[in-house]
Amino acid sequence: MLTISILIDYFHIVFCDSTLKFVMCFHLFAAVTLAFWLAVHSHSLIQTMPGFPGKLPFKLRTGYVGVGESEEIQLFYYFIESQRSPTNDPLFLWLTGGPACSGLSALLYEIGPIHIDYVNSNGSIPALVLNPYSWTKVANIIFIDQPVGTGFSYAKTEQAYKTSDTVSATLTYDFLKKWLTNHPQYSKNPLYIGGGSYAGIFVPLVVDQVYNGIEAGSEPPLNLKGYVLGNPFTDVNGTSGEVNGRVAYAYRMGLLSDELYMSVRENCNGNYLTIHPDNHLCTEDLERVTECLEKISKTQILEPVCDVGNDKQGLLLDHDDNARRLLRSGVEPWCRDMNRLYSTKWANNELVQRALRIREGTKMEWARCNATLKGRDYTYDVNSTLDYHTKFIHKNCRALILSGDHDMLAPHTATEKWITSLNLQIRSKWRPWFVEGQNAGYTTTYSHSEYELTYATVKGAGHTPAEYKPLQCFPMIQRWVDHSPL
Repeated sequence: MLTISILIDYFHIVFCDSTLKFVMCFHLFAAVTLAFWLAVHSHSLIQTMPGFPGKLPFKLRTGYVGVGESEEIQLFYYFIESQRSPTNDPLFLWLTGGPACSGLSALLYEIGPIHIDYVNSNGSIPALVLNPYSWTKVANIIFIDQPVGTGFSYAKTEQAYKTSDTVSATLTYDFLKKWLTNHPQYSKNPLYIGGGSYAGIFVPLVVDQVYNGIEAGSEPPLNLKGYVLGNPFTDVNGTSGEVNGRVAYAYRMGLLSDELYMSVRENCNGNYLTIHPDNHLCTEDLERVTECLEKISKTQILEPVCDVGNDKQGLLLDHDDNARRLLRSGVEPWCRDMNRLYSTKWANNELVQRALRIREGTKMEWARCNATLKGRDYTYDVNSTLDYHTKFIHKNCRALILSGDHDMLAPHTATEKWITSLNLQIRSKWRPWFVEGQNAGYTTTYSHSEYELTYATVKGAGHTPAEYKPLQCFPMIQRWVDHSPL
């Protein structure tokens, strides 16, 4: 890499000793030096991390990429190089759902190489531990904070914080092109766009823009091979979508009686979202459904519901040994939301932010999911991405759709319904897939010309399958990226 001293010598010989005046030379040198400094410090290699003992045994880089007309939006990312073969393994751009949930959430809780060590998190900085089932063992992964205002991403103007599904997708596509321009060594790797939950909206929008750019000959050329979705929202407000599909899912899981389900399905005509005010029978049935389901965790129906709020029980206070003991023991009043508190404590630590190379003064407080952005500055302008999936079946494209079968937020039954509506040919019939000789779920494969869609349930998993069943999800993704049957 160029050094400052080499730059000085170069400019002195080429410019300052020529016809340029000294002042012009100085300003030109200053501009190039600044550009050089930004290039170096916008993409930093992180070798140690607060909370992790010793040197990181993987390559982690963080940085910002400016997007928008004047680069008024600065999107922050974490890039982790594949631990198997960085040159040959695929490159994933991973989008977290929400919207407005940080890429750090997917990194720390789902598919990244480090997770929070809850048992040993007794100090001021939560401890970190290696994740033996990290997807970075077989893939290069970019975790991005998007849309703007998420995680450590920020805007230089207040107006730039106002965004939407479509605007965010466009800026994410812009990010991807610029990132690959800055990292051309990964331009030939197979590229996949992935994500879970509300990323079921983001991912198809970005994939569509990538395909459009490829057809238009945009630079740099992107080697897109397909996409991955986990428990995705696809048809948010439709009668065949995830929200409306929760009633049928609850019935299939034994949470509603035969009598109640048959009654509500008939009285509401299968539409549980838009109720005519005069349809009193439907309203009464839905009240009974609500009573049956309101104390059940939607993200994993077998886990307890809790409301940790702003750490009202003092669960993360260093002196609260009893609360910490309960958190570690897995008994009541534990709930998964308590785990989320650790990432908030870790990411807001000053030492952590210095290690991650966070620009000083750009964030008042880090939040795993930015509720303020969702409530004030965000416009939901895409209700369904089903038409995009229909477009993709005419591409040379691979898709992996996975669903934790104990998730009621975006139930697998609704996902199966929209996949069926694509009218694809069944290449491999419904069958169990196995990990270490045990049933890990069920899978089927569809195809149309050069398009292939692999669908898999993950037995016992919740809304973010790799978080709940890492042992099962890692071999699944490894087999899929290696073009092997699940």
